[in-house]
Formats: sequence, C-alpha cells, structure tokens
Amino acid sequence: MRLPQPLLSRTLDPLLGVFTGFLAYYLHENHPRTALPQEQRLAELVRWKWLERNDRAEAMNSQEGTK
Repeated sequence: MRLPQPLLSRTLDPLLGVFTGFLAYYLHENHPRTALPQEQRLAELVRWKWLERNDRAEAMNSQEGTK
C-alpha cells in the first residue's frame, strides 16, 4: 500500500494540522458569538480538576498520617 503524497512536507503537514486545531479551539472559546462562560472554559475546568485532585491527595495523606 502506498502512502499519499504530503501536501507541503512530511513534517510540516502534521504541524499545520496541530496549529489549525489549536487555532480553531481558541476561536471557539473566544469568539463573541460562540464564547463560553468564563467558568466553562478549558483553563477554568483544568484548574478545578487540579484543585480537586490536590484536595483528594491531601485527604489521603492526612488519613495515612493518623494510622
């Protein structure tokens, strides 16, 4: 089976695809017509999950310390 010809180059095509994806997601979050509320944006959701994970780890550490 033969691979299809790259459009620009073997390394530039994947980089262009990743860049396009990031740009599309950025525009989806920040464009006035499609903008999400601040509490539903990716950065806020990651921050919430990170704090939840740290709280759970601290709770487990405090339980281990009392045993």
